[in-house]
Amino acid sequence: MATGKRLKKAREGIDREKLYPIAEAIKLVKERAKSKFDETIEIAMNLGVDPRHADQMVRGVVSLPNGTGRTLRVGVFARGAKAEEAKAAGADVVGAEELVEKVQGGSIDFDRCIATPDMMPLVGRLGKVLGPRGMMPNPKIGTVTMDVAGAVKGAKGGSVEFRVEKAGIIQAGIGKASFSEEKLVENIKALADAVVKAKPAGSKGTYVQRVAVSSTMGPGVKVEPASVLN
Repeated sequence: MATGKRLKKAREGIDREKLYPIAEAIKLVKERAKSKFDETIEIAMNLGVDPRHADQMVRGVVSLPNGTGRTLRVGVFARGAKAEEAKAAGADVVGAEELVEKVQGGSIDFDRCIATPDMMPLVGRLGKVLGPRGMMPNPKIGTVTMDVAGAVKGAKGGSVEFRVEKAGIIQAGIGKASFSEEKLVENIKALADAVVKAKPAGSKGTYVQRVAVSSTMGPGVKVEPASVLN
């Protein structure tokens, strides 16, 4: 019951129907992020796409100018010199066949997964495990690459993967409540810019239809889409 009361109180002062300019929306969300932990600030974007069609899939990776405030554990499938390169760049877990076996056994000690191209026949076997978690390495988002050091540093330094879900929605964490409003707005604009650049050829009509921001435990605030797109 307490949560209901807390959320009700947090919603005070927010017009549920109004579309707020992004800076004002972030201010409202930050003011209401009152948990004991540093809440994540999240964005949801409704896009004019139907991801069931292959030509309307939207996915990519963007490096946020101010990072995410979260340290990702990075796993790398590589051998030899590339494995050493990954370790030197700060990867948490590095391996080849033995790492594939470990993951098949249900032990996943990483949040982001990177592989060298030669490892993909092996890593391909993990589709059923990594696929549903959205962790399958993919050359389109730079996680199948020979530049493992660059990919590890990117993942550690605040790059965010985005992928449209069934209903045409992209959701992403773009920072923490402890970030300044300016830094959060900069991160949101960087993400929105990357989403717009990833617009598929099959998308018709208005591409970015609705935008909302929220914190982990707080209410959502609707955003004027144009204010995140410039």
